Amino acid sequence: MRNGFIAAILSTALLLPCVLTAQTPEIEQVSVKGVEPKQNAPFERTELREPCSNYDAQRRPMFGDLHVHTRYSFDSYISSQRNDPWNAYRYAKGEAITLPDEDGKQTITAQIQRPLDFTAVTDHAELLGPINVCTENPWSMGYWWPHCILTRSDSYIAQLVAANWWVGKASTNVGASESFACTLGDCEQGHADFWQNIQDAAEDHYDRSSECSFTTFAGYEYSDAPEHKNMHRNVIFRNENVTDTAISTYDTGSYNFPELWLQLREQCIDGDAGCDVLAIPHNPNLSGGLMFRDPESEREATDRLFFEPIMELVQHKASSECRFDRLRAIGLDTEDELCDFEQAVADNLGMLGTLHGEVATDRAAPVAMEDFAPRNMARNALKDGLLLRQKNGTNPFQFGFIGSTDTHSATPGGAEEDNYAGHLGRRDAGYRNLQDHFFDNPGGLAVVWAEENARDSIFSGMRRKETYATSGTRPVVRFFGGWNYSEELCESDDMVASAYANGVPMGGRLEAVNAEGAKPRFIVSALKDSGSEGHPGTDLQRVQIIKGWVDANGTTQEQVFDVVGDADNGASVNPQSCKPTGSGAQALCTVWRDEQYNPAQDAFYYARVLENPTCRWSTLQCQAAGVNPFSEQCNAQANTAAEAALERGAKGDVYGKCCIDPAAEPFYTPTIQERAWTTPIWIEAD
Repeated sequence: MRNGFIAAILSTALLLPCVLTAQTPEIEQVSVKGVEPKQNAPFERTELREPCSNYDAQRRPMFGDLHVHTRYSFDSYISSQRNDPWNAYRYAKGEAITLPDEDGKQTITAQIQRPLDFTAVTDHAELLGPINVCTENPWSMGYWWPHCILTRSDSYIAQLVAANWWVGKASTNVGASESFACTLGDCEQGHADFWQNIQDAAEDHYDRSSECSFTTFAGYEYSDAPEHKNMHRNVIFRNENVTDTAISTYDTGSYNFPELWLQLREQCIDGDAGCDVLAIPHNPNLSGGLMFRDPESEREATDRLFFEPIMELVQHKASSECRFDRLRAIGLDTEDELCDFEQAVADNLGMLGTLHGEVATDRAAPVAMEDFAPRNMARNALKDGLLLRQKNGTNPFQFGFIGSTDTHSATPGGAEEDNYAGHLGRRDAGYRNLQDHFFDNPGGLAVVWAEENARDSIFSGMRRKETYATSGTRPVVRFFGGWNYSEELCESDDMVASAYANGVPMGGRLEAVNAEGAKPRFIVSALKDSGSEGHPGTDLQRVQIIKGWVDANGTTQEQVFDVVGDADNGASVNPQSCKPTGSGAQALCTVWRDEQYNPAQDAFYYARVLENPTCRWSTLQCQAAGVNPFSEQCNAQANTAAEAALERGAKGDVYGKCCIDPAAEPFYTPTIQERAWTTPIWIEAD
């Protein structure tokens, strides 16, 4: 274990989520290395650092990305992507980095429009060692193993051959040491070197000064994908106390995420004073129904609740809130038409298998709604969690929401539709983005309400689930539940303090009240994204509250309520320029009461904030190439643009997808409504 600045503290204190209220910030603190804390806080301080000068007891939204790959990940390196963890953090802080173009040449300058508050690099634990052997030391015999040579090749075809080999290694129970590169080289040492580098980069970019300008977390991705069904988790450590190795599928066996939790408990929670960790399930939409199974034991249920308080609701491989097919007008256990947002047609990682505009694998075939596993969507898992509590006494699916990018181009937070350089190195650079990854998206952001921009505060916010996801923009969203909120609270100067004092924030559990006439009230407040210079934020259209419950017949139900704003505000986009037309709200706030509340029924509530329509990234890039998806001349424009691309070496139909008729697609539209989703608030019946 690396102790660094961390002194031994009581490990048992880290076994419990922090209990927090904005009204009681001054609690006893544990000293670190014998140094008395200079500032009390409603969370445990586990590291030595200067107190943050901008501490806020009522918390601020911290915007970040907890799903980031660099060249240490095999699927990044084979895409001519050469940025390492240090470069990724530089990008997150607003600096420019260089990315490969569609030919694999390092010619693209990428820079985020606004820095992030926090980031974690999460390279794949699987194959860290072999990638190190294949790419780092030419004096090693393993470096010259043929598959390693293919991995380093500049040839696109050679890279695809290497990709097939690496994916086979990553998707089975065959250990990394089975690679002949590991026979010729030292993969165990390579794994250790890269894992140490990941920690060092996080430390080098963590601002321990009182300015508290940027926070990093040491982490990695646990990448189990049996039959290409995604059960990946991002493992995030609270501080610089971490496990000796990045625990991988090769350590646990496939389809055995409970073993990951067990090893994290043994090696971190119980095994090292000061070590704390959580795991974040990501994009369950591609899990083939495997991500949220019924717990096979009481231990599995309680471990899931402890280790996985939050999940990734949106990333560049689609959204996992809910699912609705516009063509057939049917949903996956929903009638919510807004569930058509950024959906993938398949239910597994094969959806990435497109080459020169053509789907190259049967695994990417569309999956009918009737065959799509309901719990691939988070809302259905939340509803089933209520049902499981009725049957077994425990709701294992009380998770919060975050978004992230899953960038494989070392571009954390690169979720801006008008600044999207792709997330897969050369595989989606330039024209390849439109040709082969048209139905992907820039991904989302993780937002955590925290007192300060520092590890302990942000990690505690994740533990208590006071988090929300966005589709890439940065609205500021509050959501509280209580029983006695005044209907005029939105106009009060002390709204936030009153909301905390008399209720719970997003992620909380509201104690049921059986008094006659008692109805829960919810405060939801949203401020539009403030934007950046040259890139103004989009006005808000409306806010909804989504309720899920189990009825008297033991059937899960849901309902969507428009609570503030106007769905018919007339806002749209100019089809020639994509500039917004019309207006919306700068801010929206309301106190909403559930008149249908039944104290005998478990329920959850979360808020969804919708912005006015804007052009999708694909529409912007099509128009930049001279192809307008809104134009009747779109096909002719696509042919003209393709001629120039084919002369540069492109193959196949390059820009044809720009002219897809949205009326013939179940999920795609050239305009989108960016959005935010708060973590739910739960009410449990007696």
